[in-house]
Amino acid sequence: MTRALPNILTAARLVAVPLVVVFIVLDASDYAASAGADEAIALAYGPRMAAALATFVAAALTDFLDGYLARRWDVVSRFGVLADPIADKALVLVTLATLAVFWGPMLWWVVAILAVREIGVTLGRLAVASKEAIPASKGGKLKTVLQFLAIVLMMWPGVLGGGPLVHWIGFAVLIAAAVVAVVTGIQYAFAIAAVRRSSESPDPEAA
Repeated sequence: MTRALPNILTAARLVAVPLVVVFIVLDASDYAASAGADEAIALAYGPRMAAALATFVAAALTDFLDGYLARRWDVVSRFGVLADPIADKALVLVTLATLAVFWGPMLWWVVAILAVREIGVTLGRLAVASKEAIPASKGGKLKTVLQFLAIVLMMWPGVLGGGPLVHWIGFAVLIAAAVVAVVTGIQYAFAIAAVRRSSESPDPEAA
């Protein structure tokens, strides 16, 4: 059971993704019911959003916890290697995409940048994984922290105080995360290209 705990936490993070979406949509539905159809595209940031935020934070914490436990107990499984990065990216991108439905175009372009970066880097790292494992960079970890912080602020419910200013601060942090994502994405691209070149270059000793 102990050795399986990191995988259980990863699976729980995957399960949390649709729950966050449901709570956000229910929050918007609460607003639509009270404000009328003409103002349906908005977020109430009420108790349902508080539930969405609590679920997101709990899932985000499992991201740090399962990695820590896997390293501490030296537990590496095929499921964990494949599912952990998928769970991380699904939690962030699906949550942002759901919020973008109600925030509108100003959030969609950030989501697009992050999605292209994540898919590109993931596919690139997988393409050279058999030759060399490219570890997560410090910039990549900073990007993840900024994303989590931005989403927490953007989902901050009005019932806890703070109001729209907190949400706009979250949007600003998300833009910073997008900038870091682009910079680190370029760094990963150079690293991946270097691995491909080294694997394709002839071995002098074999000549």
